[in-house]
Amino acid sequence: MIKYVSIENGQFKMETGNEFLHTDIIWIDLLNPTEEEIVQVEKSFGVELFTAQEREEIESSSKFSETETEIGINLNFLRGENGNYINEPVSFILKDNFLITQRQQEYKTFTDTYLKIRSVKPKNGIDIFLEILEIRIDFDADLIEKITEQITKISRDLVRDNDPERELLLQITAFQESTISIRENIVEKQRILSSILKSKFFPKDNYEMLRVMIKDIGSLLDHTSFNFERLEFLQNTFLGLVDMEQNRIIKIFTVVTVVFMPPTLIASMYGMNFQFMPELDEIWGYPFAIILMVMSSVLTLLFFKRKKWL
Repeated sequence: MIKYVSIENGQFKMETGNEFLHTDIIWIDLLNPTEEEIVQVEKSFGVELFTAQEREEIESSSKFSETETEIGINLNFLRGENGNYINEPVSFILKDNFLITQRQQEYKTFTDTYLKIRSVKPKNGIDIFLEILEIRIDFDADLIEKITEQITKISRDLVRDNDPERELLLQITAFQESTISIRENIVEKQRILSSILKSKFFPKDNYEMLRVMIKDIGSLLDHTSFNFERLEFLQNTFLGLVDMEQNRIIKIFTVVTVVFMPPTLIASMYGMNFQFMPELDEIWGYPFAIILMVMSSVLTLLFFKRKKWL
């Protein structure tokens, strides 16, 4: 599908289709386009769109390329799926003051951009591109804030739960993976913005806005680092609690074993088949052995209590 935005007599028009009836087009948005639509845009505007392979390349040269007449940018947008975040490529081409975007999925960032440009009224494709970046950075900030709240909840659950379960550790690990994905995505934006600042394609009027966005990205990176440190701390705390619980169980088994050792020794002694054991012939012999075994266990327990081992 092809959407495009044009300016006619100072009024913004947003239309859908591959028949470009207006000459003052400032934004062409390709959403999961067909081969025919890609060919139509390339012929109509004299550009060469990115192929699927080019959009998924990870080299820096594939992320940002510049010629005298146009700039090509490939960014990864995060998309939530089953509690995880995956990166999907979105391509941007700036040429002759109009913008071409190419994507496979619908993103709230683009929906918000369509709503915002009605009031902001950008002059050209460069302004729209910067609006998309700004909205996307705000989205990243909201995403980090959401994850921070979930990390705080896990921290509270870990403090309240005396018997932490395996699911809690899996949640911590999942948030670590999500935080890494978010950080990689933000670092990519930082590199793109740094390349834009070095470019002569963008007017100097936009530099202040670009610097503000770089500053915002820097604060987001600091926040992701803080979140990752918190997750590592929670993971270590969880493992520490598990170790303490295991040590407590081992300690119980050890105490039980030691407590029953003296009675076992006494029972073993009176179980010997020696001929001369006078206690065996006495009426009080059996209760004497029982009392001796009980007293040995009680004295062992009292000794442990005094040493504060229990």
